[in-house]
Amino acid sequence: MTATALVIGESVLDVVHVAGAAPDERPGGSAVNAAVALARLGRPVRLATAYADDPAGARIAGHLAAAGVALAGDPHVVDSTPRADAVIDATGAASYTFDVGWRLPVIGDEAVHVVHVTSLAPLLAPGADDVLALLERIAPTTCVSYDVNLRPAITGARSEVVDRVLRTASWATLVKASDEDLLALWPDRSAGESAAALLALEPGPVAVVVTHGGEGASWHACSGPDWSTGGVHAEPADVVDTIGAGDTFAAALVDHLWPLLGPGGRERIAALGPEDWTAALTWAGRAAAVTVGRVGADPPTRADLAAPTQ
Repeated sequence: MTATALVIGESVLDVVHVAGAAPDERPGGSAVNAAVALARLGRPVRLATAYADDPAGARIAGHLAAAGVALAGDPHVVDSTPRADAVIDATGAASYTFDVGWRLPVIGDEAVHVVHVTSLAPLLAPGADDVLALLERIAPTTCVSYDVNLRPAITGARSEVVDRVLRTASWATLVKASDEDLLALWPDRSAGESAAALLALEPGPVAVVVTHGGEGASWHACSGPDWSTGGVHAEPADVVDTIGAGDTFAAALVDHLWPLLGPGGRERIAALGPEDWTAALTWAGRAAAVTVGRVGADPPTRADLAAPTQ
């Protein structure tokens, strides 16, 4: 049986606004970006997502098909395709406004190598409860990767949002978050303190990876009494915009760890040492550096990453 990733989360039509240019509409959404990134890296992917039977949904469907992403269920479970307006500033950073609805489509119980859940999927009603129920059912039999990718403009960072983040993380083998995500959730903690709190969950993750924008990324891992913490510098990049960079990083991290995932993967991930985590974060950072050098969420292929750097 082919090892397959199940990616769960929202689809969005990104409308990118850059000063002096007409708005640029592109398929996006955290889960779409991650699924496309994994598929471009050669991994079999099924996507559980939601978009409407409308022109924006058709664009997303075509984008997924072109990347080789299969659908895990009928995505036509919302009345209109979600939309995100992204305004790009002079540094390439994006600020967003959203019109998003989320439901989890009906999906089968086919065995998967890894589940990657991201952003709004476990947070936004009415689909969030279904996602948490699915994770509770599937987590004991495979690995779960959770990219927090918080969107406070939609969900806020209220106590119930924090509770849902913790409930989702408790089923994960690996959690990825940005330092901004962690600060929004726990403003009185450092990134390391927040990572330690996530690692203390039961059963909880065995590793937390934190991205720090232009400062690189860090890992925080534990296996019983043994702890491992370290980091890597950011890959050099000429930043066009940051859309999809975190999604690409998360997908490339899953790609690098792929041989270790599946049943029993929790123990294999827990056994990784500093050299292993350095290699994993370096690979993920290289992939994200390609994405920030392109307009919109345009993740690299494996051939792009194999090409010599200039």
